[in-house]
Amino acid sequence: MRLLIIGSLKGQLSTATKMAMDKGAKVVHADSIDIALTSLRSGRSADLLMVDVVENIGELIERLETEHIHVPVVACGVETDAAAAVKAIRSGAKEYIPLPPDAELIAAVLAAVAEESNVLIYRDEAMARVMQLAGQVAPSDASILITGESGVGKEVLARFVHGKSNRADKQFISINCAAIPEALLESELFGHEKGAFTGAIARRIGKFEEADGGTLLLDEISEMDTRLQAKLLRAIQERVIDRVGGRSPIKVNIRIIATSNRDLVQATHNGSFREDLLYRLNVVNLNIPPLRDRPADIVELANHFISKYSEANAITVHPLSKAAKQQLIASRWSGNVRELENTMHRAILLATGDEIGVDDIRMPDGTPINEANNGDLSVTAQAAITAELTARNLVGQTVAKVEQDLILETLGHCLGNRTHAANILGISIRTMRNKLKLYADEGVDIPMPRDMRAAS
Repeated sequence: MRLLIIGSLKGQLSTATKMAMDKGAKVVHADSIDIALTSLRSGRSADLLMVDVVENIGELIERLETEHIHVPVVACGVETDAAAAVKAIRSGAKEYIPLPPDAELIAAVLAAVAEESNVLIYRDEAMARVMQLAGQVAPSDASILITGESGVGKEVLARFVHGKSNRADKQFISINCAAIPEALLESELFGHEKGAFTGAIARRIGKFEEADGGTLLLDEISEMDTRLQAKLLRAIQERVIDRVGGRSPIKVNIRIIATSNRDLVQATHNGSFREDLLYRLNVVNLNIPPLRDRPADIVELANHFISKYSEANAITVHPLSKAAKQQLIASRWSGNVRELENTMHRAILLATGDEIGVDDIRMPDGTPINEANNGDLSVTAQAAITAELTARNLVGQTVAKVEQDLILETLGHCLGNRTHAANILGISIRTMRNKLKLYADEGVDIPMPRDMRAAS
């Protein structure tokens, strides 16, 4: 988390700086907006600007937008600066922090901007295999392509790889190739010289130089224009870039991670993505399965989001009911983890009982969430759902009780046929009979063979 503080904060600068550093932020200070902009242009970027409310925040935000520098702004001022606070928010500041600063408030703002809640939570075998591969390749400098549907957590995995790499103490820089207009993306990636085009009022360092020594994430790279793909290919192959309007090539030392929610192989076939670039990026492919194919992760993630949003809203944490768990696991989750997170946020706000029930799991407009049709699920997914529910129902039981339940349920499924049940369970008929005699002596009802029930 990189924090740039602008101004003196009414003499509270050292206090705010210490609080932010205690929460893990790297803090840089600029006396004025001009100095701050110079710093940002030079490649010393920031994840958040904390600006004294006496500064011209409207002008700052306008200049940031003009130079296409994307960084959130929060204003700071003494409690008597009410009018200035309102003006700052109207100008585009995300938050207002009163001075003297409060440690918990600063921590909350930093956490929100850094998205510290986007931790990797998983217990499904499918995701575990992806994580194992990610851990193996993380220490290398190999380029990685992370694929998967929208909302599965591709950027979170990219940050995990960076954190486990030999570059973990360096910058992690992300750029969303789909969110920036084509005409500006080249400048965002490679930077530009003063006067290179209309609006280039000063030299600007691009993301490649900003990430020097660290990791550059090219998010949704499939949206990049093919012309720019050619220049990107050279940068990746030779680790050399040219600023827009520049004359001298610049060497960079970075690790490239790219993400895509599209089939890039198909994109190469239709000509929208360069095949040679795909080969350069796809040294290792980490394909994140959709959430509906990771049923063991669903309840785990749901519980995490319940705790997160209960705390954020000062609400007592309530557990999911068994029926609610079943409904969550059976859902299709077209929006994946992002959709599940929003759904659980709504659920904790709607819940009124001691548990979060099926009626609390709703769509954004308040209508009940559509239950998935298990007939549309693959056999593997259905088996995984059954295993997940069964495993959670076994927690807290003794091995002997689990064995007894398994034998009796299998026997019931076989209509009381001891031989058939023993074969299914992989035990001898003698062991089966001994177990049943033991259960009968303890007063347990034993399913009778079908012919004996008919005779009775």
